[in-house]
Amino acid sequence: MTRSTQPAASHFVNGAYLEDSAGAAMEVIYPATGEGIARLHEATRDVLDQAIDGARAAQAEWAVRSGMERGRVLRRAADIMRDRNRALSELETRDTGKPLSETLVADATSGADALEYFGSIAAGLTGEHIPLSGGDWAYTVREPLGVCAGLGAWNYPTQIACWKAAPALACGNAMVFKPSEVTPLCALKVAEILVEAGAPPGLFNVVQGTGDVGGPLTTDPRVAKVSLTGSVPTGRAVYAAAAGGMKHVTMELGGKSPLIVFDDSDLEDAISGAILGNFYSSGQICSNGTRVFVQAGIKEAFLARLTERLENAVIGDPLDEATHFGPVVSETQLQIVLGYVAKGREEGARLVRGGDRLDRPGSWIAPTVFADVTDDMTIAREEIFGPVMSVLDFDDEDEVIARANATDYGLSAGVYTRDLQRGHRVLGRLQAGACYLNSYNDAPVEVPFGGTKHSGVGRENGHAAIEHYSQLKSVYVRMGATEAPY
Repeated sequence: MTRSTQPAASHFVNGAYLEDSAGAAMEVIYPATGEGIARLHEATRDVLDQAIDGARAAQAEWAVRSGMERGRVLRRAADIMRDRNRALSELETRDTGKPLSETLVADATSGADALEYFGSIAAGLTGEHIPLSGGDWAYTVREPLGVCAGLGAWNYPTQIACWKAAPALACGNAMVFKPSEVTPLCALKVAEILVEAGAPPGLFNVVQGTGDVGGPLTTDPRVAKVSLTGSVPTGRAVYAAAAGGMKHVTMELGGKSPLIVFDDSDLEDAISGAILGNFYSSGQICSNGTRVFVQAGIKEAFLARLTERLENAVIGDPLDEATHFGPVVSETQLQIVLGYVAKGREEGARLVRGGDRLDRPGSWIAPTVFADVTDDMTIAREEIFGPVMSVLDFDDEDEVIARANATDYGLSAGVYTRDLQRGHRVLGRLQAGACYLNSYNDAPVEVPFGGTKHSGVGRENGHAAIEHYSQLKSVYVRMGATEAPY
């Protein structure tokens, strides 16, 4: 065990670490070496009850604070998180295997941005005055939902915890957050920081476990809203369970997103977008543009230059800032990725580079590129969640739009072209919630993020997130006598 990564206890409840060794043991593995770095326990029913009851008590206190007071706490937490970015980034790297060169700029910093953004707008979450005929009028009040359940994914554990906590807390809610059992360490630090910043104990609780913990949390009648980041199959199950209690939901699910490269695009820029949309975080990003449609006339030039640039990727110790590319998150995920690579080969795709497990401890696979991929191949239809790019040919605009939309997913889409009219025209016809023009995978907290079709329900980030963590109360005020027919 690495002592620095072993938390004081498995859970953070009511402002303090909490342990209950009666819960099943959870081994935390460092993906770069396969070594155990911490051992935690799943939440028992008692831990879960303490967390939910504590959240209800804290929420009652928090909701009566002004938006200005709530925002001050969130902004203070953002400052603390930025001050500790190095330590938080190193923990994220050990938790996920992502290179420190990424975590230093994309994880705790992104979480801090969310806390600052929603902390800054908390004071402005007001209702509206509505004048009516005859001197009557009405007003609306934006109210919190109560206790929210957050269910996190393993690819961005710090960021996801903050993306859910920040708008929830800004609106006056409390949250019980269950991180992925694969990456359970980072959310505990978020909970610590919020208490240090002045949040009441119990406002943001962290409980560990698998679906055996997430299921009861989702269906508990004390929980008013469920926010999940995860796969489509998990989303279906959680959505159905939450519907039984008529709970509010946000579902940020998977994708098989298209990245369209027209022949007039800047080739280097387009390749940069394809690299970011397939190999950043070793391909473990839900919005990745893993179906790269390249116009036929430039396909071979695209593949040749992409291959050259991938040779420059530094694959090594994730804790070395010179490293660009790390392992996938677990042995289980590596086997899933290798299975898709085998499918690609079997179904006739041309393997341009990569495809093999690297000969070193841990869960490593080289950046992998397939060409001559057709729409019916498994690697073009199913989400792989690993560093595997599928390059597909196309000839004209109408054709590529129809093919890009021919999927149950609708999370993201990207277009590279120098013709901005065409870029906007194509994006206007693509069925996706988060789109990029001459860029890919940007996620500033000011901009709403979420999908269409099977890729999700609701939006995270931006002012849109406020709608999903609050509800409106309308009050009609009659200024004269109340008349009745009898």
